[in-house]
Amino acid sequence: MGTATRSPFDAETLRRGVEGDPNTLLSLYAEDAELRVVDHTAQPSHPRVLHGRDEIAAMLDDVYSRDMTHKLEECVVQGDRAAFSESCEYSDGTRVLGQSMMRLRDGRITDHTLIQAWDEQ
Repeated sequence: MGTATRSPFDAETLRRGVEGDPNTLLSLYAEDAELRVVDHTAQPSHPRVLHGRDEIAAMLDDVYSRDMTHKLEECVVQGDRAAFSESCEYSDGTRVLGQSMMRLRDGRITDHTLIQAWDEQ
């Protein structure tokens, strides 16, 4: 009988970060992490690509400075991969949905692809 290997990546820490603590969220990224964002302004052929924790921190600072809520809906961690769904809502009722797929190394995110869509007014 084999034994299951538990990933050092912590989904509860991810939840705390996503739902309101950008510093906790940033702590989950490796120094050399890469984040690709795909949405209606950064389409699949030309995604927005952020390199390293400094660039990712700047994006998180921008996102978490907005008047909106964030909720981690689902999270799956398996070995060196993790995926999660996030729902957000601005104070005016505009909703955002994000789907993420990540590669992990030693419990840290090294490669993150985020696909997001939001209500158009």
